[in-house]
Amino acid sequence: MSLLKEGAQRIQDLLHDMGYARHTVIELPDSARTAKEAADAIGCEVAEIAKSIIFRLKSTDQPLLVVASGTNRVNEKQIASYVQDELGKADADFVRERTGFVIGGVAPIGHREKMITIIDEDLLQFQTIWAAAGHPKAVFRLTPGELVAMTKGQVVSVK
Repeated sequence: MSLLKEGAQRIQDLLHDMGYARHTVIELPDSARTAKEAADAIGCEVAEIAKSIIFRLKSTDQPLLVVASGTNRVNEKQIASYVQDELGKADADFVRERTGFVIGGVAPIGHREKMITIIDEDLLQFQTIWAAAGHPKAVFRLTPGELVAMTKGQVVSVK
């Protein structure tokens, strides 16, 4: 029997199935809902946190995932221009329905629906980064290259 919470176990199983068996989902004692909380709990820089932000594309009502460095604020106008659609806010219900995860625990992989994924180019400067793993207290460590490969994301400047 697994000791991981359901969403975290889903990510652990997916990592294994994708060929990343050495990656281990870690459940932290405290919340990692924000990049700062995650960095404090892990003992890394906030910039090394790959935060997953879901937007709602206005024309199609589809989700858009932006995986940004923990210190960066996403420039919504720039991203809207890049995807050629207006960005809308994704509320908690939309995020849970489309990704299968709650806000604060959205992993960069394992969503219920396929979605366009944009990766912050600033994450590529680090040897390793940390991403949410399906639960607000769960994270996993990976390289920026693995993030790009796992998500098939497009690397752009997001700030």
